[in-house]
Amino acid sequence: MEMRSQHIEISPNCSLSVRGAWVFFGSACLAPLTLAFALAFKGFWPVLPFAGLEVLLLGWALASSMERRFEHESITVTEADVRIESHRRGHQVQFVFPRHWAQVKLRRPAARLHPSRLTIESQGRQCELGRFLTEEERQGLALRLQRLVGRIDQSPSLP
Repeated sequence: MEMRSQHIEISPNCSLSVRGAWVFFGSACLAPLTLAFALAFKGFWPVLPFAGLEVLLLGWALASSMERRFEHESITVTEADVRIESHRRGHQVQFVFPRHWAQVKLRRPAARLHPSRLTIESQGRQCELGRFLTEEERQGLALRLQRLVGRIDQSPSLP
């Protein structure tokens, strides 16, 4: 008997390369550090720690943004179950839900400026998907998953 399945891979859009990040960081640090050293040379040395803090915070923000390159989620829908593998910061988490009892829910945001939440739920457990997606991408993924998984007590045939 042939086991049909549908596989979906999602990952954040990280278009900045490592080389591009270094070029951006160097060019963004050039002006504040040049100005800070010029002012320190004229006797305004207290400016140096603030410029250093600015550069340090920019480096931290850029590094944490670049870390997102390694995040991805893998969703596999078979006739029997829905399997989700989430890879974040070196950790892999896996959820398996029986397809017949699984529900795909797109929850409205708690506040107007917050993003919606896409979850797959079954038997009191839930897994959030696509935190890094845009609102339109999350809605499209929700529609696709709802067609594949179906409603509770319903398992449509897989294409």
